[in-house]
Amino acid sequence: MRKFIKFLLSFGPGIFAIGYTIGTGSVTSMIVAGNSFGMDLLWVLFFSCLFSGVLIYVSGYYYLVSGETLLFAVRKHLPFGKAIAIATIITVGIGQWNSLIGILGITSNVIFEILQINFPGISENQYFVVLGLAILIIGVFYALLLKGNYTLFEKVLALLVSLMGLSFVFTLFFVFPMPTDIILGLIPKIPEVEGAGILVAAFVGTTMAAATFLSRPLFIQGKGWTIADVKVQRNDSIVAGLLIFVISGSIMAVASGSLYGSGLEITHVLDMSESLEPSVGRFAVSIFFAGTLSAGLSSIFPILMIVPLMMSDYSSGKLDVSSRRFRIITAVACVIALTVPVFGFNPIKGQIITQIFNVFGLPLVVISLLILWNRKISGIPSNRIWTNVIMVAALIFSIIIAFTGLDAIFN
Repeated sequence: MRKFIKFLLSFGPGIFAIGYTIGTGSVTSMIVAGNSFGMDLLWVLFFSCLFSGVLIYVSGYYYLVSGETLLFAVRKHLPFGKAIAIATIITVGIGQWNSLIGILGITSNVIFEILQINFPGISENQYFVVLGLAILIIGVFYALLLKGNYTLFEKVLALLVSLMGLSFVFTLFFVFPMPTDIILGLIPKIPEVEGAGILVAAFVGTTMAAATFLSRPLFIQGKGWTIADVKVQRNDSIVAGLLIFVISGSIMAVASGSLYGSGLEITHVLDMSESLEPSVGRFAVSIFFAGTLSAGLSSIFPILMIVPLMMSDYSSGKLDVSSRRFRIITAVACVIALTVPVFGFNPIKGQIITQIFNVFGLPLVVISLLILWNRKISGIPSNRIWTNVIMVAALIFSIIIAFTGLDAIFN
């Protein structure tokens, strides 16, 4: 286990990318999609992971050769850079805090429903138990954040991401969809069914997380990588993109193999564990609990940090996890995170809807990265044809998905 953890920590910043990307939003969206549409939306996941991997790579590479973090560089080099950077902080911050609301709602409800199985009497006080669990979870993470130590953050995330990945990939050995379904799922199409547009937007909102690209240079800075680590940074980007696809795809595949065509409507948290029960029986709830809880916890940690990180990026281009500003803003985020438990919203619907808001800041971040990547500075590869082609495709993709998200919300 020590060797395994050491291996994970060698790809440190990639752990944060996975933490930002795969949370209860991914779990919820993938299971609902697999249940409703089989593997038909696998193409959305594939392109999201491809674009994410390239954008993670470009963001990290730019920092290593220029020494500038992303928002700092946007403010310094782009026309209207200050306005663009501030707009990015606002849109991405709102999107991530919305995700945090949904994630804490799902996580606290997962723990409640597990407890309810063993202690049926607590169902009479569901509201107060769920709220108490949410306060406990967010309080523990805030206490960890007060330590202000990058290495500690990295170790906590490595453990949670490992547990999450092993839980979901394990289930894939018991349920596997038909190979033809996987191949057909890679052909772009949106099912003409109510709710498909919302899921497509939620997919991209949770998989192509703008916060991942924005925070990448700061976490590389915290890791202490330099220009000598260009290859390590590249490998880290590849591993992050592959793991996001494999873990998310495993969740969708399990739901598709077990539930697609069954007519089950997922309205409660433990309804999602039904996707495992036909294959692994009594272990279904335990495996789902471990994977979903780890996904939620691994996302709460970095999302709490994103707004103060973006502000320190904008002002100084430095990783700041110990200042008074960091502590105050993360405390505000903790309070906002309690929205779903406080008001008693349905956590499944809340999680999917909140993921959609992440797509609105994405085009702004992609176009900023594209401009910075094509600046004439020493160290950036002269041959950037493939990265530019993929980034332009990512920009078009993000704009289309943003309009899809708007249409889904209004309709």
